[in-house]
Amino acid sequence: MKLGYVSIAGRGETDRLVADVATLLEGAGLRLAGTVQTNIARPDRAKCDMDLRILPDGPVVRISEDRGAHARGCILDSGVLEQTVVAVQQRLDGADCLIVNKFGKREAEGRGLVPVIAEALERGLPVLVGVNGLNLSAFIGFSGGVAQALPADAGLAAEWCQRHVQRECQAVGSDR
Repeated sequence: MKLGYVSIAGRGETDRLVADVATLLEGAGLRLAGTVQTNIARPDRAKCDMDLRILPDGPVVRISEDRGAHARGCILDSGVLEQTVVAVQQRLDGADCLIVNKFGKREAEGRGLVPVIAEALERGLPVLVGVNGLNLSAFIGFSGGVAQALPADAGLAAEWCQRHVQRECQAVGSDR
């Protein structure tokens, strides 16, 4: 199984690493599907705004709801997330690799991008997933324990993706 993940302590650190990996892979000419997240701090809010860029070329969608200055708990807009899932699934055709910014609460529940991850793996695509510590055990369970933990280094994670893309291309006789 070509499933790798990164999990880094610190607010937004995994998001930054996954975005850096996507930038490196795009620069290397790989065709990506998936999502990368940008968190935008707001001085008047306890929670940041969360934007997802749908790979490879957008759009950028806001997946958080503004529930006011004193909002606590989850601010994820589940409807927008589900629309994002559809958009990512439509981009799997022609992709070399799937990047998923986060295996979060919805994925831990078996929703969110879980069906897209499963489809990409069935197609033989390498999949890189960002996982926060709260959902790491759910992710390990989802993966059947076969997902490979990758170092907190964008270059090494990108190399892992590229190695698996090259292996797939060699297996099918592609020149990519």
